[in-house]
This record gives sequence, structure tokens and C-alpha cells, in this order.
Amino acid sequence: MLVRWQACRANRRGGRPRRLTVGDPYEPGGYCSWVAPARDAVGRQLVLKVGWRHPEAEHEADGLRVWDGDGAARLHTAHNLNNTNVLPLERCTPGAPLSSAVPPTEADVVVAGLLRRLWRPPPARHPFRPLLEMCDMWAAEFEAGPPARIDPGLARTGISLLRSLPRDSTEQVLLCTDLHAENILAAQREPWLAIDPKPYVGDPCYDPTQHMFNDDDRLQTDPRRFADRMAGLLDVDAERVRLWLFARCVFESPHRPMLGEV
Repeated sequence: MLVRWQACRANRRGGRPRRLTVGDPYEPGGYCSWVAPARDAVGRQLVLKVGWRHPEAEHEADGLRVWDGDGAARLHTAHNLNNTNVLPLERCTPGAPLSSAVPPTEADVVVAGLLRRLWRPPPARHPFRPLLEMCDMWAAEFEAGPPARIDPGLARTGISLLRSLPRDSTEQVLLCTDLHAENILAAQREPWLAIDPKPYVGDPCYDPTQHMFNDDDRLQTDPRRFADRMAGLLDVDAERVRLWLFARCVFESPHRPMLGEV
């Protein structure tokens, strides 16, 4: 299949059409994006990601531009077509997810190493939203939903933390917010590269929580030890990581009842 579109931003000589030869999409596909291998006119091996615009991924391309391949797949260009984002990206080869390649404790080390590289002060006049915006939305969603299945006092404490933690952080960095072992792929340029970021600016102690949420066994058996391990690998405040984990468990508990026991 041959895909062609007009570049959304003209260069100084004027915009030029870009042409990609695109293969069959990767299976199984995702919920929000269509992704397929592609090759550009000069033979570069890419991935074409076409996804509908939604709030979580609003600044994916902006984040990838800031990181510029440092720990994450490199963005080649980006186009917004009505409600669709079109992202030609560096192809990660062989592309196996970290989750299928190493034991969970080794994945912890890779995740922490990538997060520490991705965290950096946001550039001046950046477009990224503050983490507190997402947390306030989650808190309001929880309070407007059905009664919590957990102790009401725990629920109030967790939602209060969801609002206060992003506000009282003394450090504000560019966050990935969705880095876990399924969103890290084996590559040739580097052993592992992050994909599918959902950038916000906020407390770095929040960022390991998604990785922990993807490991039900350790999350249920010893969440404190898991949080302390990630905090140690990241050299951040272990107490804040534990508080973030608790707050997120409260918020997620209506949809994942097992989290009420964490």
C-alpha cells in the first residue's frame, strides 16, 4: 500500500508531499492506533502510527521531539489531520517487548534506567500539561462515580493524596506517565527504547507507578517492597512513591477490585 500526504508544516522552500510504502499492520492492534511497518522514499525503515486524537496522547509527538531519540524511539515527523495523528517513527528491530524478554526484576532495572534518562526540565514555553490536571480529573471522576468498594476513609485519603501530591512536589520534570515493560521494545540503535509516551510535567515519583500496575503478582504480594525497590533504582523519595501508588490504587479500585487489598 502506498500512503501519501501533504506535510502540515512547510519548510522554507515550501511543503513537499511525503511518500511511504506501508506494510500490513502489526497484530494484535491497539485500541487507539493503527501501526504498521513502513519505508520512506530513501529506504529508511520506519513505523507508521495513525491514531485518533485523545487527551492522554495529546502531546506524544511533542515529547518525542524533546527526547530526540534519547531513550525513546525517534520521531521523524508528525502530522495532525482533523482528529487523527500521523507519526512516522523509528522502527525498533527486532521489536520484542521487554515483558517477553527478561524476568520482572530485570525489567525494573531497564524501566528505571529509561525513566532517569527521560526525566528532564521541560523546555521554555513548552506545551505539556501539568500532572495535577490529570490527577484532578481522576479525583473528580472517582467522586462522581458509584460508591467505592473500599473503606470510605481510605477512599477519602487516597483521593485527597491524588490532589495534593502533584501540588506539593519540589521537583517538576517531563514525565512519560505510561512507561512499562510492554511499552519498551528491543532495538538496534540501543538495547531498549521507550514507545507510546503520554507526556506531562510533574513529580518524578509518580512515573514508576504504571510499571508497578502492570505487575499484579508483586503489587498484591508486597506492594511496599515493590515501591521501595523502584524508588531505590530511581533515586527518589520512597515514601512519595508509596503514597502515589496508594492514591492510584484507590482511584483504580472500582475497575480493578483486587487493588482494594493492596
